[in-house]
Amino acid sequence: MSDTPRRGPIAWMVANRVTPNLLMLVLLAGGLLMTTLIKQEVFPEFSLDMVTVSVAYPGATPEQVEQNIVLAIEEKVRDVSGIDEMTAVASEGSATVTLELSESADGQAVFQDVQQAISQVTTFPDDAEKPVISLSDHQRDVLDVQLYGDVSENALRAYAEEVRDRLLQSPDITQVELEGARDYVLRIAISQQRLRSFDLTLGEVADTVAASAVDVAGGSADTAAGEVLLRLKGRRDTAREFERIPLVTTADGTVVRLGDVAHVESGFEDSKTEATYDGARSIGIEVFRVGKQTPISVSEATRKVMAELENDLPPALHYAINGDSSEIYQQRLELLLKNAFMGLVLVLVVLSLFLEVRLAFWVTMGIPTAFLGAFLFLPLMGVTINMISMFAFIIALGIVVDDAIVAGENIYEQRERGASVMQAAIAGARDVAMPISFSILTNVVAFLPLLLVPGFLGKLFGVIRWS
Repeated sequence: MSDTPRRGPIAWMVANRVTPNLLMLVLLAGGLLMTTLIKQEVFPEFSLDMVTVSVAYPGATPEQVEQNIVLAIEEKVRDVSGIDEMTAVASEGSATVTLELSESADGQAVFQDVQQAISQVTTFPDDAEKPVISLSDHQRDVLDVQLYGDVSENALRAYAEEVRDRLLQSPDITQVELEGARDYVLRIAISQQRLRSFDLTLGEVADTVAASAVDVAGGSADTAAGEVLLRLKGRRDTAREFERIPLVTTADGTVVRLGDVAHVESGFEDSKTEATYDGARSIGIEVFRVGKQTPISVSEATRKVMAELENDLPPALHYAINGDSSEIYQQRLELLLKNAFMGLVLVLVVLSLFLEVRLAFWVTMGIPTAFLGAFLFLPLMGVTINMISMFAFIIALGIVVDDAIVAGENIYEQRERGASVMQAAIAGARDVAMPISFSILTNVVAFLPLLLVPGFLGKLFGVIRWS
């Protein structure tokens, strides 16, 4: 065994012990540090390569929506490059145009081009609302809080908003949205007889109400203390505030207000759907993970806040937590840690019994070094700790453990043949380097087809590819 060559990277690493030991410490310490910094989420966030254009056209039939909205949008976006397929839906009172992008297209660039194209449409009806253009993305909430009970819709909405505000006060919660809640609307019923008595038209009243219900910037004024920003605050939210809007001043100085000619009432938008839970009217409160927040921390913070709020809710109002995805995240994480721990113990015990304790220890140390070292490179490839990447780690765990045992057993065999410690380490690692490399490459090739999966699944499985 004295003729074992001492050239090559394996021989150099064996001969220079400081380098591999230092590298091991860097991978272990860096990986442990990165596990506290890397983003944790249930499922990876990614764009869906779709741009959606929505336009509300209240009171219009589907035919009118198609002729006045859909065709105008299709005409403008037809020449935008990067669009692979266009789908339009014209329904009563609204239009939705979905643009599916090609795989090579830059989503943000196409999104901006679509915005510019839609802004050039000048034929939208006056009654149509401003188009809403969005780049679809995949974002999942951590959990849902269902607030339900035998109370009025106004009371339920008020309590839901209070719960949302209390949740947002928690430092571990950033994004909360209401689900299944109808939007507030104000209905103004105007009598034609009253309009004629004050020599008003419906259009004049509508223009006055529109101009009196917004905040208007008034520029700035230079003073001795510095520049002062001016703003006319005219925003109104309640029916009583709208009733006080002045419409006209009569010859005798009497101010005619909106409440004098119209009946103003607040309510909710008309909807054919109704949200219920356990047979009672309900509103869902979706809690999302944002930034460096973890699903587990968001879930714990939500449960803590709801426990504090429980005593403040009226007896007729209850809450339930549904769809807590942090639970399956916790289960997957525990499975990964359990398998990793069992693998380490089995390798250490089995190799200690049949080989050498010192060899078993260093073979075992290679497993956490490989996995923790991988965490150093995950952020560079845009991979987070999520259900998919943890599944990839579970698959890789068996491969790493098998390769570690093969390498350790071969080194021990070299020692049994009379080689020195250094010669056995070099020859044993060199003999299995090629087989181990090809076994790893075989698994890489097995997952290469994931590179070719298009669309939503391709983006989801891409996490396994990079992990």
